[in-house]
Amino acid sequence: MQIKRELIFVCTGSDCKKSGAKNLCKELKNATNTVPLKGQIKLIKTKCMDMCKSAPLVIVKGYYCKKASSLKVLELLKKP
Repeated sequence: MQIKRELIFVCTGSDCKKSGAKNLCKELKNATNTVPLKGQIKLIKTKCMDMCKSAPLVIVKGYYCKKASSLKVLELLKKP
């Protein structure tokens, strides 16, 4: 999988935390520390992004990933 350097923004506001943002961050960190993603992804925890009904919310490659899971986020990384 060829991926250019990307930023992943994960909301860690209270509703996102309640919906699993903490575990999602751990899963994404583990996934992005493996080859071929190692060094290509920067995970950034943000404060509330005011989309609480979509928790947990992740922004990757300009896409809002609502009710995010690590699988959804990794699929978005593959998009051109």
